[in-house]
Amino acid sequence: MASLRAAAKQIDWNKLSTSLPQETAASLQAFRKRNDEAKRVLRELKEQTTTVDFSHYRNVLKNQAIVDQAEKAVQGFKPVAYNLDAQLKAIDQFEAKAVESASSTVKKIDAELKDLQATLSNIEGSRPIEQLTVDDIIIAKPELTKDIEAKLQKGEYSVPGYKERFGDMSYF
Repeated sequence: MASLRAAAKQIDWNKLSTSLPQETAASLQAFRKRNDEAKRVLRELKEQTTTVDFSHYRNVLKNQAIVDQAEKAVQGFKPVAYNLDAQLKAIDQFEAKAVESASSTVKKIDAELKDLQATLSNIEGSRPIEQLTVDDIIIAKPELTKDIEAKLQKGEYSVPGYKERFGDMSYF
């Protein structure tokens, strides 16, 4: 448990929240807020005094039997110990799922980022379209030659939008 606390202190929450999906980051922020609030309340409760000055109440109150009864109740009080194993186990399972989800999200984002970087470098390194030749296109897509030849042999080949733009050449 102490190692988990030490690990939690080393997390860069700002970087983590920017690298996660928005809903996961919002859920994480809400959890941190609830956790910080619970820690603050616990700290305040620990600072409060828990001793009762019964001698003061004996001097102030006329009915000493009430003070004796209250003193017996306070001295006989034993806090109930709850078994928190089930709740802690559920929290650990939730934490494991959250960490697994976060790590898979990070992997997906990293893979997508690499793909986008490769696409960007490809776009930046390519020639402008005005400088491309038919030979360049055939080298890039050799299957186009086969498709065009097959369509021309069947007489099916026509350029989409050609007639609308340049008119029908059959009139000449």
